[in-house]
Amino acid sequence: MLLAMVGSVAAIGMGLAVIGAAIGIGSIGAKAMEAIARQPEAVGDIRSNMILMAALVEGAALIAIVLAFLVANPK
Repeated sequence: MLLAMVGSVAAIGMGLAVIGAAIGIGSIGAKAMEAIARQPEAVGDIRSNMILMAALVEGAALIAIVLAFLVANPK
């Protein structure tokens, strides 16, 4: 019974990590588009910073998913 509950909690944690990453990357993209609209000559710097931040958010989400998987399957 307890192991099934740990698996369910880990699955919820994985889902929250994915949802958080999606919201974060969406926010990064929206703010980058606003910045490009305000200052079109800085499009290269804004785009490179946007990609870097999206990669960092995605990496944090991947770590959260792996940790939740390891908690659910301790073998």
